[in-house]
Amino acid sequence: PHKGGKIMKRRGRLYVEASKSVDKNKLYTPEEAVKLVKSLSKRKFDETVEVAMNLNVDTTKSDQQVRSSFTLPNGTGKTKRVLVVTKTKAEEAKNAGADFVGDDDIIEKIVKENWFDFDVMVATPEMMVSLGKIGKILGPKGLMPNPKTGTVTTNVSDAIANIRKGMVEYRADSNGNVHALVGKVSFDEDKLTENLVSFINEVIKNKPTGVKGSFVKNISISSTMGPGVKIDTNLFK
Repeated sequence: PHKGGKIMKRRGRLYVEASKSVDKNKLYTPEEAVKLVKSLSKRKFDETVEVAMNLNVDTTKSDQQVRSSFTLPNGTGKTKRVLVVTKTKAEEAKNAGADFVGDDDIIEKIVKENWFDFDVMVATPEMMVSLGKIGKILGPKGLMPNPKTGTVTTNVSDAIANIRKGMVEYRADSNGNVHALVGKVSFDEDKLTENLVSFINEVIKNKPTGVKGSFVKNISISSTMGPGVKIDTNLFK
Protein backbone atom coordinates (compact mmCIF):
# COMPACT_ATOMS: atom_id res chain seq x y z
CA PRO A 1 0.00 0.00 0.00
CA HIS A 2 2.82 2.39 0.90
CA LYS A 3 4.48 1.81 -2.46
CA GLY A 4 1.18 2.41 -4.27
CA GLY A 5 0.77 5.64 -2.33
CA LYS A 6 4.20 6.80 -3.44
CA ILE A 7 3.33 6.15 -7.08
CA MET A 8 0.10 8.10 -6.80
CA LYS A 9 1.94 10.97 -5.12
CA ARG A 10 4.57 10.96 -7.85
CA ARG A 11 1.92 11.06 -10.58
CA GLY A 12 0.25 13.92 -8.78
CA ARG A 13 3.50 15.89 -8.56
CA LEU A 14 4.29 15.47 -12.27
CA TYR A 15 0.77 16.49 -13.21
CA VAL A 16 0.82 19.54 -10.94
CA GLU A 17 4.21 20.64 -12.29
CA ALA A 18 2.99 20.23 -15.87
CA SER A 19 -0.21 22.15 -15.09
CA LYS A 20 1.85 25.19 -13.98
CA SER A 21 3.17 25.54 -17.52
CA VAL A 22 -0.33 25.76 -19.01
CA ASP A 23 -1.95 29.20 -19.09
CA LYS A 24 -5.57 28.40 -18.18
CA ASN A 25 -6.78 31.70 -19.65
CA LYS A 26 -5.02 31.30 -22.97
CA LEU A 27 -6.43 29.76 -26.13
CA TYR A 28 -3.52 28.21 -28.02
CA THR A 29 -3.01 27.62 -31.74
CA PRO A 30 -2.82 23.92 -32.68
CA GLU A 31 0.94 24.30 -33.26
CA GLU A 32 1.48 25.89 -29.83
CA ALA A 33 -0.73 23.31 -28.12
CA VAL A 34 1.10 20.36 -29.68
CA LYS A 35 4.50 21.84 -28.78
CA LEU A 36 3.36 22.39 -25.17
CA VAL A 37 1.82 18.90 -24.77
CA LYS A 38 5.02 17.31 -26.12
CA SER A 39 7.22 19.39 -23.80
CA LEU A 40 5.11 18.55 -20.73
CA SER A 41 5.30 14.78 -21.20
CA LYS A 42 7.77 13.47 -18.60
CA ARG A 43 6.63 9.85 -18.50
CA LYS A 44 8.86 6.89 -19.23
CA PHE A 45 6.38 5.50 -21.78
CA ASP A 46 5.25 6.98 -25.09
CA GLU A 47 2.01 8.68 -24.12
CA THR A 48 -0.98 8.88 -26.41
CA VAL A 49 -2.19 12.35 -27.40
CA GLU A 50 -5.95 12.81 -27.32
CA VAL A 51 -8.22 15.58 -28.56
CA ALA A 52 -11.47 16.43 -26.77
CA MET A 53 -14.14 18.54 -28.46
CA ASN A 54 -17.33 19.81 -26.87
CA LEU A 55 -20.03 20.35 -29.48
CA ASN A 56 -23.26 22.32 -29.51
CA VAL A 57 -25.50 19.32 -30.23
CA ASP A 58 -28.61 17.83 -28.69
CA THR A 59 -28.01 14.11 -29.14
CA THR A 60 -31.59 13.28 -28.18
CA LYS A 61 -32.57 14.60 -31.62
CA SER A 62 -32.06 12.33 -34.63
CA ASP A 63 -30.85 15.21 -36.85
CA GLN A 64 -28.05 16.13 -34.41
CA GLN A 65 -26.11 12.86 -34.22
CA VAL A 66 -22.35 13.03 -34.68
CA ARG A 67 -20.78 9.67 -35.46
CA SER A 68 -18.28 8.57 -38.07
CA SER A 69 -14.71 7.43 -38.61
CA PHE A 70 -11.64 9.16 -40.00
CA THR A 71 -8.24 7.95 -41.14
CA LEU A 72 -5.54 10.17 -39.67
CA PRO A 73 -3.01 11.32 -42.29
CA ASN A 74 -0.07 10.16 -40.15
CA GLY A 75 -1.67 7.19 -38.38
CA THR A 76 -2.27 6.70 -34.67
CA GLY A 77 1.06 5.15 -33.71
CA LYS A 78 -0.95 2.30 -32.22
CA THR A 79 -1.36 -1.20 -33.65
CA LYS A 80 -4.96 -2.36 -33.60
CA ARG A 81 -6.09 -6.00 -33.48
CA VAL A 82 -8.90 -6.56 -35.95
CA LEU A 83 -11.66 -9.16 -35.64
CA VAL A 84 -13.82 -9.81 -38.71
CA VAL A 85 -17.19 -11.50 -38.12
CA THR A 86 -18.43 -12.92 -41.41
CA LYS A 87 -19.89 -15.93 -43.17
CA THR A 88 -19.33 -14.61 -46.68
CA LYS A 89 -15.91 -12.93 -46.65
CA ALA A 90 -13.75 -15.11 -44.41
CA GLU A 91 -11.13 -15.78 -47.09
CA GLU A 92 -10.90 -12.08 -48.03
CA ALA A 93 -10.55 -11.14 -44.33
CA LYS A 94 -7.70 -13.63 -43.81
CA ASN A 95 -5.91 -12.47 -46.97
CA ALA A 96 -6.26 -8.83 -45.87
CA GLY A 97 -4.50 -9.60 -42.60
CA ALA A 98 -7.32 -9.76 -40.05
CA ASP A 99 -6.07 -10.96 -36.65
CA PHE A 100 -9.19 -13.05 -36.02
CA VAL A 101 -11.94 -14.30 -38.34
CA GLY A 102 -15.12 -16.18 -37.41
CA ASP A 103 -18.90 -16.12 -37.41
CA ASP A 104 -21.32 -17.59 -34.85
CA ASP A 105 -18.45 -19.45 -33.16
CA ILE A 106 -16.65 -16.19 -32.36
CA ILE A 107 -19.87 -14.58 -31.09
CA GLU A 108 -20.31 -17.55 -28.76
CA LYS A 109 -16.70 -17.18 -27.59
CA ILE A 110 -17.31 -13.52 -26.72
CA VAL A 111 -20.44 -14.40 -24.73
CA LYS A 112 -19.24 -17.56 -22.97
CA GLU A 113 -15.59 -16.71 -22.37
CA ASN A 114 -15.86 -12.92 -22.06
CA TRP A 115 -13.26 -12.82 -24.85
CA PHE A 116 -12.13 -9.36 -25.97
CA ASP A 117 -8.61 -9.81 -27.36
CA PHE A 118 -9.32 -7.38 -30.20
CA ASP A 119 -9.59 -3.60 -30.62
CA VAL A 120 -11.92 -3.24 -33.62
CA MET A 121 -14.70 -5.47 -34.93
CA VAL A 122 -15.60 -5.45 -38.62
CA ALA A 123 -18.74 -7.31 -39.73
CA THR A 124 -20.41 -8.15 -43.02
CA PRO A 125 -24.14 -7.25 -43.13
CA GLU A 126 -25.49 -10.80 -42.79
CA MET A 127 -23.98 -11.03 -39.27
CA MET A 128 -25.73 -7.96 -37.85
CA VAL A 129 -28.83 -9.79 -36.61
CA SER A 130 -26.64 -12.15 -34.55
CA LEU A 131 -24.44 -9.30 -33.33
CA GLY A 132 -27.52 -7.25 -32.43
CA LYS A 133 -28.37 -9.92 -29.87
CA ILE A 134 -25.12 -9.19 -28.00
CA GLY A 135 -25.34 -5.42 -28.48
CA LYS A 136 -25.57 -4.96 -24.71
CA ILE A 137 -22.13 -6.55 -24.37
CA LEU A 138 -20.46 -4.84 -27.34
CA GLY A 139 -22.12 -1.40 -27.12
CA PRO A 140 -20.73 -0.20 -23.77
CA LYS A 141 -17.22 -1.20 -24.89
CA GLY A 142 -17.57 0.75 -28.14
CA LEU A 143 -17.06 -2.43 -30.17
CA MET A 144 -20.41 -2.70 -32.00
CA PRO A 145 -19.82 -2.49 -35.77
CA ASN A 146 -21.65 0.33 -37.53
CA PRO A 147 -22.12 1.28 -41.20
CA LYS A 148 -21.46 4.97 -40.33
CA THR A 149 -17.94 4.15 -39.17
CA GLY A 150 -17.22 1.79 -42.06
CA THR A 151 -17.11 -1.30 -39.84
CA VAL A 152 -20.24 -2.91 -41.31
CA THR A 153 -19.30 -3.51 -44.93
CA THR A 154 -18.95 -6.04 -47.72
CA ASN A 155 -15.59 -4.48 -48.60
CA VAL A 156 -13.68 -6.12 -45.78
CA SER A 157 -10.19 -5.63 -47.22
CA ASP A 158 -10.62 -1.84 -47.48
CA ALA A 159 -12.01 -1.66 -43.95
CA ILE A 160 -8.97 -3.54 -42.59
CA ALA A 161 -6.58 -1.36 -44.62
CA ASN A 162 -8.15 1.84 -43.22
CA ILE A 163 -7.94 0.56 -39.65
CA ARG A 164 -4.28 -0.34 -40.16
CA LYS A 165 -3.53 3.10 -41.67
CA GLY A 166 -4.84 4.83 -38.57
CA MET A 167 -8.62 4.97 -38.60
CA VAL A 168 -10.23 6.48 -35.51
CA GLU A 169 -13.92 6.24 -34.73
CA TYR A 170 -15.65 9.12 -33.02
CA ARG A 171 -19.06 9.78 -31.55
CA ALA A 172 -20.63 12.61 -29.56
CA ASP A 173 -21.84 11.43 -26.14
CA SER A 174 -25.00 12.72 -24.45
CA ASN A 175 -23.15 15.88 -23.35
CA GLY A 176 -21.84 16.58 -26.86
CA ASN A 177 -18.28 15.48 -26.08
CA VAL A 178 -16.13 13.83 -28.75
CA HIS A 179 -12.82 12.15 -27.88
CA ALA A 180 -10.22 10.70 -30.23
CA LEU A 181 -6.55 9.87 -30.16
CA VAL A 182 -4.49 11.80 -32.69
CA GLY A 183 -1.07 10.19 -32.25
CA LYS A 184 1.76 9.70 -29.78
CA VAL A 185 3.96 12.17 -27.91
CA SER A 186 6.93 10.80 -29.90
CA PHE A 187 5.43 12.01 -33.21
CA ASP A 188 7.11 14.99 -34.90
CA GLU A 189 5.33 18.24 -34.08
CA ASP A 190 4.23 18.82 -37.67
CA LYS A 191 2.78 15.30 -38.02
CA LEU A 192 0.92 15.53 -34.73
CA THR A 193 -0.41 18.98 -35.66
CA GLU A 194 -1.52 17.71 -39.07
CA ASN A 195 -3.40 14.81 -37.45
CA LEU A 196 -5.02 17.16 -34.93
CA VAL A 197 -6.11 19.82 -37.44
CA SER A 198 -7.33 17.19 -39.92
CA PHE A 199 -9.45 15.54 -37.24
CA ILE A 200 -11.00 18.82 -36.02
CA ASN A 201 -11.83 19.81 -39.61
CA GLU A 202 -13.34 16.37 -40.21
CA VAL A 203 -15.72 16.75 -37.25
CA ILE A 204 -16.68 20.30 -38.32
CA LYS A 205 -17.32 19.07 -41.88
CA ASN A 206 -19.86 16.62 -40.45
CA LYS A 207 -21.85 19.28 -38.60
CA PRO A 208 -25.44 17.95 -38.42
CA THR A 209 -28.08 19.85 -40.35
CA GLY A 210 -30.18 20.36 -37.21
CA VAL A 211 -27.49 22.36 -35.36
CA LYS A 212 -28.19 26.09 -35.12
CA GLY A 213 -25.47 28.62 -34.33
CA SER A 214 -21.85 27.82 -33.56
CA PHE A 215 -21.01 24.11 -33.61
CA VAL A 216 -17.77 23.79 -31.61
CA LYS A 217 -17.76 25.12 -28.03
CA ASN A 218 -14.37 23.91 -26.80
CA ILE A 219 -11.32 22.03 -28.05
CA SER A 220 -8.45 20.77 -25.93
CA ILE A 221 -5.63 18.27 -26.26
CA SER A 222 -3.68 16.37 -23.65
CA SER A 223 -1.29 13.47 -23.29
CA THR A 224 -2.43 10.31 -21.47
CA MET A 225 -1.54 11.66 -18.02
CA GLY A 226 -1.02 15.33 -18.72
CA PRO A 227 -3.17 18.45 -18.28
CA GLY A 228 -5.49 19.71 -21.00
CA VAL A 229 -4.38 22.54 -23.28
CA LYS A 230 -7.19 24.63 -24.78
CA ILE A 231 -7.20 25.43 -28.50
CA ASP A 232 -8.73 28.57 -30.01
CA THR A 233 -11.97 27.47 -31.70
CA ASN A 234 -12.04 30.70 -33.74
CA LEU A 235 -9.25 29.26 -35.90
CA PHE A 236 -11.71 26.65 -37.20
CA LYS A 237 -14.77 27.64 -39.18
